[in-house]
Amino acid sequence: MLNPLVDRLADYPFDRLRALLDGLAPPESMRQLILSVGEPRHPAPSIVADALAAHVADWGRYPPVDGTPEFRRAVAGWLRRRYSLPEGLVDPDQHVLPVAGTREALFLIAQVAVPLQKAGAQPVVLMPNPFYQVYFGAAVFAHAKPLFLPATSGTGFLPDLAAIDAATLARTALLYLCSPANPQGAVASLKLLKDAVSLARVHDFVLCVDECYADIWDWQPPPGALGACAALGGSLDNVVVFHSLSKRSSVPGLRSGFVAGDARIIAAFRRLRAFGGAVLPLPVVAASTALWEDDVHAETNRALYRSKIDLAERLIAERFDFYRPAGGFFLWLKVGDGEAAARALWAEAALRVLPGAYLSRNCADGSNPGGQYIRVALVDDVASTEDALRRLLNVL
Repeated sequence: MLNPLVDRLADYPFDRLRALLDGLAPPESMRQLILSVGEPRHPAPSIVADALAAHVADWGRYPPVDGTPEFRRAVAGWLRRRYSLPEGLVDPDQHVLPVAGTREALFLIAQVAVPLQKAGAQPVVLMPNPFYQVYFGAAVFAHAKPLFLPATSGTGFLPDLAAIDAATLARTALLYLCSPANPQGAVASLKLLKDAVSLARVHDFVLCVDECYADIWDWQPPPGALGACAALGGSLDNVVVFHSLSKRSSVPGLRSGFVAGDARIIAAFRRLRAFGGAVLPLPVVAASTALWEDDVHAETNRALYRSKIDLAERLIAERFDFYRPAGGFFLWLKVGDGEAAARALWAEAALRVLPGAYLSRNCADGSNPGGQYIRVALVDDVASTEDALRRLLNVL
């Protein structure tokens, strides 16, 4: 009765974490702090409530799949400012599409980008390892073979594209990249992004770059794939990028993002989403428009995360292979056994962290690139973050 592909999906990381911690009781004297989920808890900008209130009448209208012209222009303007793109590179009406959070879009894009066969065989979907689990689910339901590219300390926590063999590239339909990377916080250089774009064009696959943490950076704004396209001459062929307001603007509940890039892919994706994609209500589109037009709140948000990274650096110093993430708000700490550390932190310190193995897959030799790590999300206020990090140190 059910689609057998469902059985190929591993349990989602947070379901695995609940099972791991089941039966453990955290100390009643300690406030429980949830550091396992990348859910921003900074106050939402006031412009969100203002825009929602101003457009309350629009709750009574069916929203269009492609949002509003104002939204698409705001996105194109932000992309131009953020990545110093040449005027006209991103056409709001051809290259931009709103999505109900990028998780939906990253999953559904494979339904458009993966053909039935590639090079006469089952198509391949490439992704870094560790990775955002949605990439894997997308590959499975596109009837593709997921292949994992090691993204370890030895490769700078980013995949080594030069290591992909020619036979695999011939079968590749889609490559997911994430920069800044979740969970490691590594940032792809402009050269790496240009190499990825060129590889996609030579081997005729779709490059999907997940840039949802692009506005949370330490001292230097990360380059983007559209900037790489501009540097290569200005064509957006074979490339789509994904952005979200969840992290940039601390509004994960708004479920608002966009996909931008190759007009052929955007048109096909719009056609699919007209059938099966969740569309953004018009008041949400209005609030999103206001957020993409405003950069001040994003700088304030970024400064808050930077202060917590500063705190972590002072407290943790050189333990657990600590390093300052170039982007994002996660610490990727090497603790020896991620699952054992997660259990101890919950049972002894009421801290919920995510074992790194739940974000990765075993390699051919049986090793797991995330097995020795935990991911710690610095999403609370500074005082709570300091409390959490001191508890973590006391236990580990």
